[in-house]
Amino acid sequence: MPKSRVRKKPVYTPPPTRSTKRKVSPPWLAPAMIASLLLGLAWIALYYVTGANMPVVRTLNGWNLVGGFTLIIVGVVLATQWY
Repeated sequence: MPKSRVRKKPVYTPPPTRSTKRKVSPPWLAPAMIASLLLGLAWIALYYVTGANMPVVRTLNGWNLVGGFTLIIVGVVLATQWY
């Protein structure tokens, strides 16, 4: 009966250690995120409460919703970068 071959396994080497230093968000991130979310919400609320009778709001018509939701989306994107 033939003898099976012996497989040589490589010597175990542990993975390199990671630094324990924590990453920190830039100091402007949280205020920018909160400001963007609140400004977008205020913009959309102002559009509906005034009935689009303010001069700037009237000229933009339906684009007010696009502007408000864009600010809210920017706030959400900034929130994903906060750690």
